[in-house]
Amino acid sequence: MPAPEAGVFDRLSALAAIDDETRSRKTIAETFTGKPLGSVPVGTAEDVVSAFAKARSAQALWAARPAAERSAVFERFRALLVEDRESLMDVIQAETGKARWAAQEEIMGMMFAARYFARVAPGLLRPRKVPGAFPVLNRAAVHTHPKGVVGVIAPWNYPMVLSIGDSIPALLAGNAVVVKPDSQTPYSALAAAELLYRAGLPRDLLAVVPGPGSVVGTAIVDNCDYLMFTGSSATGRTLAEQCGRRLIGFSAELGGKNPMIVTRGANLDKAAKAAVRACFSNAGQLCISIERLYVEKAVAEQFTAKFVAAVQAAKLGAAYDNSADIGSLISEAQLETVSKHVADATSKGAKVLAGGKARPDLGPLFFEPTVLADVTDEMECGRNETFGPLVSIYPVDSVEDAVRLANDTEYGLNASVWAESKSAGEKIAQRLHAGTVCVDEGYAPAWGTTAAPMGGMGISGVGRRHGADGLLKFTEPQTVVVTRFMNLDPPPLVSHDRWQRFLMLVARSLRLLPGR
Repeated sequence: MPAPEAGVFDRLSALAAIDDETRSRKTIAETFTGKPLGSVPVGTAEDVVSAFAKARSAQALWAARPAAERSAVFERFRALLVEDRESLMDVIQAETGKARWAAQEEIMGMMFAARYFARVAPGLLRPRKVPGAFPVLNRAAVHTHPKGVVGVIAPWNYPMVLSIGDSIPALLAGNAVVVKPDSQTPYSALAAAELLYRAGLPRDLLAVVPGPGSVVGTAIVDNCDYLMFTGSSATGRTLAEQCGRRLIGFSAELGGKNPMIVTRGANLDKAAKAAVRACFSNAGQLCISIERLYVEKAVAEQFTAKFVAAVQAAKLGAAYDNSADIGSLISEAQLETVSKHVADATSKGAKVLAGGKARPDLGPLFFEPTVLADVTDEMECGRNETFGPLVSIYPVDSVEDAVRLANDTEYGLNASVWAESKSAGEKIAQRLHAGTVCVDEGYAPAWGTTAAPMGGMGISGVGRRHGADGLLKFTEPQTVVVTRFMNLDPPPLVSHDRWQRFLMLVARSLRLLPGR
């Protein structure tokens, strides 16, 4: 199956929120081959300012529409995702080089997000009654207001679900959104935006502005009312400082050095097979993928043999179908990082159990899924995120050691546990310093559970996507308290002393009331 036709990319590039047709353009290459797919206009700070101006006008009208009407747009969007699934996966694969099944993860992620948030938004946004300070005298309610225009700065590794997918709850909350896709993967964001326009979303309400982070990204931070970012911890720190200076809200999913624990009594066949997906989805270019394997020594040799065999059996290749298990890296920079990490580790005594080499015979950016043993903290890959097809395996004496080593990191994004029983796995999971933990899986069930919050601890993130928090973070809560019958001034003929003693008596009695 060949790459999508050039006409598809020409159509999508026309959707970029850039008015000047004479704007300079950037050529986007097919990752599998390096051949040009098309070109997109390169945005400027002026384009961002223009997009925000249009978005603010559109946002006022959008916020005035009932939440149920806004939800209907996303129900239609979800249906279009199903209808156009194959062509969307073609675009994702062309830009990222990932395997077909990993591209489908993005489609499913957006489907789950659209379904969940469309269903819960009307209820979450409805005014909520709360107890007033003084019963009967005070009637209190919490209302939600949209932030205004939300900025989304998206990464290249999951360029559709982490751009438009992250925009879904912001839009449902009544905001407008301006998206900066990564410069390597603008078409994925534009393709999903096109479906939202077809579903009935006003065009000016969602703007996709391609361009360099130093220009477009900076302008978004300077103009937005809230920022959603996915990327490295280092960039996250910088953006958090910029948002802090403007006193605007900020949410981010950042890096991870995610552990998997395998204990004696675990189903080693299932664990080894699932670990291949957990470690090498999108060639390991996934914030929540596994890079560290801690295996109890009682089963370490057996598990390692099964895991290495499964890795060696995985098919590496370029295909717009399901014939390949693992795809390509996305760039020369990623290929260089992986190559350096492997070379550094082996030069310092690490042993290659599987993979370890680039595969230019398959394409310019392919690297074999690689398993290392005897990795130490002095090696680059020991404590630093590789973000590629590289995992280290560590035999440990006990579960206690596994938990201690798993938590011995600045990161805290995702983890995986395989134990002799579900209950044992859950107990281990609760001891791990990670925002999400999968028992008897790698990452996908936690990611797909959109009713629960997803995000990182430590330097792995701020705030959460998914769950009620994933929508309400895009709103400003407003408390409205109505005082009835009389206010807090003392009634006529009642002294201030007697009135204050009465108020204190009432305050003390409130602890006996429900909800106090």
